[in-house]
Amino acid sequence: MRRNHLWYGLALLLVLLVLAACTAAPAAPGEANAPAAPATSGEALTLRLATVSEPSTLDPNLAEDYYSITPIEQMFLGLTNINNATSEIEPELAESWTVSDDGTVWTFNLRQDVKWSDGNPVTANDIVYSVRRAVMPETASPYAYVLYSIKNAAAINQTEIPTATYDIESLGVKALDDYTVEFTLESPAAYFESISSMWTLRPVPSWAIEQFGDAWTDPANIVVNGPYKLVEWRPGEKLIFEKNPDYFAADNVQIDRVELNIITDQFTEVALYEKGELDVAGEGAASLPAEEVARILADPVLSAEFHQGPRASTTYVGFTMTKPPFDNVLVRKAFSAAIDRETMVRDVVGSGVPATQFAPPGIFGAPDPEVGLGYDPEQAKAWLAEAGYPDGAGFPTVTYRYFSNSLEEALAQALQAMWKETLNVDVQLEAQEFPVFLASTAPDVPVEEMPEMWRLGWGADYPDENNWVYEVFHCTDSQNRPRAACTEADAKAKQAGIETDPEVRKALYAEVEQLMFGEEVRVAPYYHRGYTILTKPYLQRAYPTFAPVNWDTWRIEK
Repeated sequence: MRRNHLWYGLALLLVLLVLAACTAAPAAPGEANAPAAPATSGEALTLRLATVSEPSTLDPNLAEDYYSITPIEQMFLGLTNINNATSEIEPELAESWTVSDDGTVWTFNLRQDVKWSDGNPVTANDIVYSVRRAVMPETASPYAYVLYSIKNAAAINQTEIPTATYDIESLGVKALDDYTVEFTLESPAAYFESISSMWTLRPVPSWAIEQFGDAWTDPANIVVNGPYKLVEWRPGEKLIFEKNPDYFAADNVQIDRVELNIITDQFTEVALYEKGELDVAGEGAASLPAEEVARILADPVLSAEFHQGPRASTTYVGFTMTKPPFDNVLVRKAFSAAIDRETMVRDVVGSGVPATQFAPPGIFGAPDPEVGLGYDPEQAKAWLAEAGYPDGAGFPTVTYRYFSNSLEEALAQALQAMWKETLNVDVQLEAQEFPVFLASTAPDVPVEEMPEMWRLGWGADYPDENNWVYEVFHCTDSQNRPRAACTEADAKAKQAGIETDPEVRKALYAEVEQLMFGEEVRVAPYYHRGYTILTKPYLQRAYPTFAPVNWDTWRIEK
């Protein structure tokens, strides 16, 4: 019998040595760690941030990933906002809202002092235009499904064009006047208040879209209504944002300029932070690598600038369920049970907690204790043998695709080692830049072009299981990236979304989590992410558990 961790331990050591060799040596304690003065550009106060990937899009109706949503949050106002410090819903574009007695009609009353950056007023008609555009199947919005609670949204969005037609006027959104917008829902949905904060239904400028088409978000063309505006995009290098003087609360925005530098290597990011060339390091979807966290905690200066905590986010291995050999549930179970989640969190990630289910603690309906499949190497071997591959014999070489950055490379190599150690199978790793990766694993990619396995994660848009099992994995009403066929789990997920009794909803979601990830194994969740962020002491800011950060609330105190 092989020792369970020997192969993995050697592989992990090799990964860490390679990563260390490729990294600039950190400054000595007390040398470059001293707080640098905030960057200035003339009289402009400048904030210097980093991201591991360029945005896939800056169009609110088309965005689906962290790297796109973060800049969109700074440029386009939502009906409501999720406060970064309290996680409470608060007014933003809407001053107030009401809900009908039966819970199906939501009416939002808008501020009347909000303008677009070209001087046009922001009106209810801009919201109607945006919601219709997001739902129209021609737009191919990857997040249209979050609007399916709106009357007729699902039917319209799932219309098989051009052979079938739809009536966009039947969509449950209308402008009662210039500053009042009304939504009619399919059924009561208490979480619609949270959905009202999302980017997918934020107003967009119809005239700019009609004039410039896909180029409307280019710096020369973009029209915004939020606190910041994109002024320059240097592909592969950085995006530059400047304070929007037409923003209705511009007097409350302290930071004049934000430089978002694209740095795919997180060791380089930390090194630049230590040199005083970045004000924040680790602000992104991925945590800082475990070895960097250990070094930071041992440093008296850096440890005082280090912030960590929970994030409502889960990382998982996705399976292409329609592609052999992962069309066999026993294979999926074997690969999930072969993941040593404790070791991944402790030795590779350095933050977060192991996961066997999709929704993390703090999400309404998340089962407690967790359900799903945990690490069980002997059971994993038995399942693979039952699938026809005893000790890996005859198992084909398969591909695991992930997006390029330091932590994801270490995670991928650790998974590869675990699968080899426990199952004696060969997994080929394939890294891609994030926008390419996201497109290459989309639901409409031909199955023969799909990898057998791929890495994705999910961060809460709002704290309800509806945003997790239903909006991510429902067989017809989500992207359904694993390409799962409809089962009892999907019916229960849909039922839970319209159920009004909280206890019944919780019980249904516990069943769905076990069915999707413990029995069908559509994906293999393996850790709930935490944040690990370095912030200069002169920068005052919040660390949200979920929802995008709001740069306009940050302050630099000299």
